[in-house]
Amino acid sequence: MKRRAFVAAMAAGAAWPVVVHAQKRQPIIGVLASATPAAFDRFLAGFHAGLAETGFAEGRNLAIELRWAHGRYDRLPGLAAELVALKVDLILASGGAPPAFAAKAATSTIPIVFTAISDPREGGLVESLNRPGGNLTGVTILTMELDSKRLELLCTLAPGAKVVAALANPNRSDFAKQTQDVRTSAAAFGRELVVLRAGTEAEIDEAFTALTARGAGALAVLADPYFTSRREQIVALAAQHRVPAIYQWREFTTIGGLASYGPSITDAYRQAGIYAGRILKGEKPAVLPVLQPTKFEFVLNLRTAKALNLDVPDPLLARADEVIE
Repeated sequence: MKRRAFVAAMAAGAAWPVVVHAQKRQPIIGVLASATPAAFDRFLAGFHAGLAETGFAEGRNLAIELRWAHGRYDRLPGLAAELVALKVDLILASGGAPPAFAAKAATSTIPIVFTAISDPREGGLVESLNRPGGNLTGVTILTMELDSKRLELLCTLAPGAKVVAALANPNRSDFAKQTQDVRTSAAAFGRELVVLRAGTEAEIDEAFTALTARGAGALAVLADPYFTSRREQIVALAAQHRVPAIYQWREFTTIGGLASYGPSITDAYRQAGIYAGRILKGEKPAVLPVLQPTKFEFVLNLRTAKALNLDVPDPLLARADEVIE
């Protein structure tokens, strides 16, 4: 009998490491992104930094599956379904509301952390900011709400531009609201507004040709993740057409754009990384309050201003958080 008990104990002991191994499977994060890898490398670096603050590192105790829509929002539902089929432990919805809605439609059980959404209560992504209530939480970021502020700054930088163009993506579900809000602001500033529609690389080229033909003296690039993914093209075209332009993110200005104003997107992704790590450790998205931006950046590129023969007013220089000379 003793021998039988010993053999049974040994058999149980032999099986034990297998069970433990199964329990310690590396968690997998699925990234559902609306734009391109090149556009969001810097932002994902912020996400990795946030994960590191909670003790996670890709390749060490974490795996990441990436899915990119390349600006084709209609591809997002299929990509979200792929991540669900992989049984990822968490989804990062990167680049505005479309990936968050696609992820929510694909799963009601896998935790989702979203980024760069103006108001996640609209459309029912969350019940409230303080207590999201479902499987989603994340970081809001003022995007469209700052389009009018950017337009105001642009009018100060280019006071002689009586006609101002706005580059807008017609593929956005809220395209009509976004452009109407900017029209209202332009009228308040005494400017005529020309809306240029661009949802593809070719349409961006065509928009700049139309800008010149319609006599616009300045350009506001409205908030949209696809424009972020095409920032090199847009900044180069603005330089080629010698048009003062203002953008959403600092990343436009550091590559030659005239000016940018908005929250720090890198810091927002760091916050999202911290939330992802906390959720992987057992916290529930339903009770993690949606975070709001705390850091805003007004960046001026004086080299570009000089190339455009613009005199930047001293008060505007004083307001800048960063000046590129």
